[in-house]
Amino acid sequence: MTRQFFVGGNFKLNPTSREAKRELVNILNKATLNPQTEVVIAPPALYLIPVLELLRKDIKVAAQNSHTKNSGAFTGEISPVQLVDAGIPYVILGHSERRTLFGETSVIVAQKTRAALDAGLRVILCVGETLAEREAGSTQKVVEEQLRAVVTLLSPGDWSRIVIAYEPVWAIGTGKVATAAQAQEVHADTRKYLTSAVSPEVAESTRIIYGGSVTAANSKELATQPDVDGFLVGGASLKPEFVDIINATAV
Repeated sequence: MTRQFFVGGNFKLNPTSREAKRELVNILNKATLNPQTEVVIAPPALYLIPVLELLRKDIKVAAQNSHTKNSGAFTGEISPVQLVDAGIPYVILGHSERRTLFGETSVIVAQKTRAALDAGLRVILCVGETLAEREAGSTQKVVEEQLRAVVTLLSPGDWSRIVIAYEPVWAIGTGKVATAAQAQEVHADTRKYLTSAVSPEVAESTRIIYGGSVTAANSKELATQPDVDGFLVGGASLKPEFVDIINATAV
């Protein structure tokens, strides 16, 4: 099975002006992009609808978070059904910043994933270990524990709407990056886990992408790995080099 290459851009809490947002969108609108790659960008929630309206239609838009509930007294949250109503197809869930800074446990991430899928969203599901966990040799144990909570709440058919993003916490925004071999090892082990925890078919078809200081300079080597199906890009998604990352597999 050939899995479609996937490149996501997570803008996080950037940019800080509508003009800068328009400039980022204009760069993508004018760029020549590999048509074989699925491209998704995740601007701050305030800019979701304006970006959707300005952006070329072959690039999709994602929210950076959504709640477990569709409505109610949850000040400051964003509803999965509201995202669907607004025409937003994707949401990022489980990012390490949500886990570490906002206290989201794997159980909460799993509940959010279930709610997002029920609403009709597709999910970019983030997993990954800290530096201490990697040095302790616990990388795969951590990744599997984070995924297990989700596996418990999903049926095999749900996985067609999930992209797993392996993002080692020690490589996010640090300039450090997992080597191509390190990324491939974790991705292959994760696919092996899906084989036993869900099914061989789901393991083979689910895209597993890498995130963690991805740049134009390292993306081509990472993209050659058989189990690396794309990238979730942070800081570099705010720069013109994002186009080169999108085109990492172009011949």
